[in-house]
Amino acid sequence: MAERRAECTWKRHISDQLKLRDRVQRQAFEEIVLQYNRLLEKSDLQAVLSERYQTDKYDVQRGHEASSAADWSRSDALQQEMSQMRIKHQEELTELHKKRGELAQSVIELNNQIQQKDKEIQSNEAKMMEYQQQISSLEGECRELRSYLQDLERANQTLKDEYDALQITFSALEEKLRKTTEDNQELVSRWMAEKAQEANKLNAENEKDSRRRQAKLQKELADAAKEPLPIDPDDDIEVLAEDGGKGGGETSPNRALSRTPRSERKKMSQPPPGGLLDSISNIFGRRRTANSFSTSPENTEAPSGVCAEVRVPSTALHVFEAHDGEVNAVRFSPGSRLLATGGMDRRVKLWEVVAGRCEPKGALTGSNAGITSIEFDSAGSYLLAASNDFASRIWTVDDYRLRHTLTGHSGKVLSARFLLDNTRIVSGSYDRTLKLWDLRNKVCTKTVFAGSSCNDIVCTEQCVMSGHFDKKVRFWDIRAESIVKELELLGRVTSLDLNHDRTELLTCSRDDLVKIIDLRTNGVRQTFSAQGFKCGADWTRVTFSPDGSYVAGGSADGALYIWNVVTGKVDRTLDRNHNSAINSVSWSPSGAYVASVEKGSKAILWSDM
Repeated sequence: MAERRAECTWKRHISDQLKLRDRVQRQAFEEIVLQYNRLLEKSDLQAVLSERYQTDKYDVQRGHEASSAADWSRSDALQQEMSQMRIKHQEELTELHKKRGELAQSVIELNNQIQQKDKEIQSNEAKMMEYQQQISSLEGECRELRSYLQDLERANQTLKDEYDALQITFSALEEKLRKTTEDNQELVSRWMAEKAQEANKLNAENEKDSRRRQAKLQKELADAAKEPLPIDPDDDIEVLAEDGGKGGGETSPNRALSRTPRSERKKMSQPPPGGLLDSISNIFGRRRTANSFSTSPENTEAPSGVCAEVRVPSTALHVFEAHDGEVNAVRFSPGSRLLATGGMDRRVKLWEVVAGRCEPKGALTGSNAGITSIEFDSAGSYLLAASNDFASRIWTVDDYRLRHTLTGHSGKVLSARFLLDNTRIVSGSYDRTLKLWDLRNKVCTKTVFAGSSCNDIVCTEQCVMSGHFDKKVRFWDIRAESIVKELELLGRVTSLDLNHDRTELLTCSRDDLVKIIDLRTNGVRQTFSAQGFKCGADWTRVTFSPDGSYVAGGSADGALYIWNVVTGKVDRTLDRNHNSAINSVSWSPSGAYVASVEKGSKAILWSDM
């Protein structure tokens, strides 16, 4: 039964395939088959006629043989009829051959057309497949674009909602700003009114005091006129004004007469002995003994930290978190009582050194970027800081108030230093310029193009020295805006420092070498290095001890190295306290402490206790 079913199945399949082929190909070959059938019919007809003709011919011959004596008239008639039939059949045969040739030609042409149609069908099928693939890919792209469009619509809606919320917040803040501005204007007007009242009171008091001093002076002059004084011809009379701040040629009422011997004045007018750099001209004048821009006696830090004995640090007395982030700069005040640190959190913090600990005292704010350099003035009343926001700033230490903001550089300011008269400042910037600032007039008086980014600056009575990215230390004559001398090191200069006598220059460079340059001979006097010492950044600061006997510098591995200047070797290595590279080191003027700060947020106070 199974074999019969299988046999029926394949037979039925073959029958279905034949029927399908008959339906598909019948129409294309139907005309050919019809013409061919007609040709076969005509061929059969011709065969029948030929057979009939042969039969008739045979019958005629037999009749002629049987009855040779038949009627000759009948034979002639039959012969004529046969001739006519032969001619007729011959014409039909010729016509059939002609039609057969035409039909054969038609068959060939139809075959050619069929082949062309087959080729067209194949090309159309290939195109259809290609078009179907394109349709499929386009449908996929349409689906992706619809999904992307939906995502964009959702994101757009989210942004629109956020914009509406921000617009509402902005409106509220704008209203608050308007109210704050109105309140500020009202407070300013009230403050100006009170200030005008105070000015009027002060003017009235000054006028009363002036009249009182004028009357007293007239009385003293009258008394002096009554008693003439003997005058020594070898002495000169010098008139000194008490109030030198009142300008012009007006004569101050408060003047005292003093006699100074000519020999003493001559001795006083003689210049001091040879300076620090005989080959470099005097640039910025001599140091003044007190801060000459608004320094009051009560704000001046007493120079109580004069170095008596330098202590080589061996112990970390106090480890503390100095800033929220990287700490770039550290500096002791002239009296060693205060420690200042500056960090990337845009603040300068003041710490009071008490019994081996740093107690927080206050913070100086106002900078818009990280602090890169710190310096106190000679009296410890003002603090100067350079910043990454292209500016330098000055605060008063006693009240933490911002006094000056010096802007003008087009790059971050990497170092700023007081000149020795404390009324001028030199700043060096990443924009490859040095600027000289006058604090009394609050203006930039000089701008010098250095040709390379300035990483650090130090000043003497004769010149300004700057360390640069192009491995050079330059000695500047700012008045002439020219370089007096250049010294090239083996690496980018990161730090400069002077000893107490200002006869030696300490340099640190990215070739991991610390060098001492003798300013009297302009040559390298000593070179320090260590196996583990590595300069961690372009702003790594090293320092002299107050007596110039030691050099302290921090390494990229967090170790603090102390070199002995006399022996030229490492005196001490302090590690395992800093967790990252040390950025800056400062030795207190009293010689008792060393402070170091790192790329992390820690600062450490060191000593030998």
